[in-house]
Amino acid sequence: MTGSFSRRSAFTVAALGISTLARPALAQGGAREIRFWHAMTGPLGEKLEDLTRQFNATQSEYRVVPLFRGTYDELINATVAAYRTRTQPQLVQIYERGFLTMLLSGAIVPVQELLTANGHQLNWGDFIKPIAGYYSYRGQLSAMPFNSSTPILYYNKAHFARAGVEQPAETWSALEEQLRRVKAAGGPGSIMAGDYHWSWFENYSAINDFQYATKSNGFDGLDTEFTYNRTPVVAQLARMKRWMDAGLLDVAGQGVDPASIFTSGRSATFMASTAAHGAIMAAPNLDWSAVALPYEEGRSPKNSVIGGAVLWALRGHPEADNVGTAAFLAFLAKPETQVAWHKATGYVPATNAAYALATEQGWYREKPTQEIAVRQLARGTPTANSLGYRFGNFTQTMFAQREEAERAFNGTKQPQAAMDDAVSRGNEILRRFERLNAGRY
Repeated sequence: MTGSFSRRSAFTVAALGISTLARPALAQGGAREIRFWHAMTGPLGEKLEDLTRQFNATQSEYRVVPLFRGTYDELINATVAAYRTRTQPQLVQIYERGFLTMLLSGAIVPVQELLTANGHQLNWGDFIKPIAGYYSYRGQLSAMPFNSSTPILYYNKAHFARAGVEQPAETWSALEEQLRRVKAAGGPGSIMAGDYHWSWFENYSAINDFQYATKSNGFDGLDTEFTYNRTPVVAQLARMKRWMDAGLLDVAGQGVDPASIFTSGRSATFMASTAAHGAIMAAPNLDWSAVALPYEEGRSPKNSVIGGAVLWALRGHPEADNVGTAAFLAFLAKPETQVAWHKATGYVPATNAAYALATEQGWYREKPTQEIAVRQLARGTPTANSLGYRFGNFTQTMFAQREEAERAFNGTKQPQAAMDDAVSRGNEILRRFERLNAGRY
């Protein structure tokens, strides 16, 4: 997985080297086929297919065909391979960590440019700020927000009630005391999500307005450098180690889904994506609720940052295909479409208009926990520390950080040494990406 972005140069060469259009295809009934590669499985994949069927039913000129192409890492590599053979799809779903790779590839058409050129007058200023800000470049939305998410804190109400606690506290220090009470009352520890770095390090830094890296966390230049080894992230890692040693925090075993531990009632809390709503809501006999992520005492909490993925329109297709691609993206941007997707999946609506519509429909009276992420994302005005993280080869830097953090968990390194080494390794990766893309950003 760490090699997902290592072949970005091949992606660029292939993209810029295309001299003929990708082969157009006609779907059933003579409609033009718009191929949409994605990484969604299970219920989410079914909901995605529902969306495409709804769009296809609105007109007869185009037929969007969703095609599963593996995990996010496998999907971006499949896109590289497709460019080599000029068989790239019109649309591809890429996770947020691949933003710079896609942006600098020379292979994409910015969605704002594409939709405007085809007469779709969206209110681009209505997109929720942390979402639009992350995916915009030089004042233009580069990719269409699709499955946007942010982590929240799910908790088992029964375990907290047995300890005499109503709900998790707002601050980290108070939450620790509560978890000790839950443990003392015979309750379990909390389970750590597989992508714990997102909640415990990245969103922790954004919400508390701590710098994670220079150059506005990479927004202001590829010469960004990680600095989180000189911030309270080190103390956060030490806290995690302390909680593990005290039985307040557990790691799922090899091959075990952390969400299943929470949904089976064997965990007090679970910090995870709002998209976990589907599995949690479906769990039988689970008495649960959710709150916003905690913050450090004395801090004024800022917005959290997004995860998930967006849709990129790819170059190299006939103009008639581009018209259909634009029409489908405009359909996805409609408040009604976004609200239906939000309700079905737990992903957050991307625009204020969609949020307002869901509120007007009374959705949050029925499902109040689905509003937590929206409010958390929209909290305050984003700062240079909370707008998001824009790093080249982001997945590789994340794996380096995780490897070092886990050395702290198992006691082979102290938290400070672990984060020093994570930053050193991460900055080496950033420099390689900078050299490869000099003058492009």
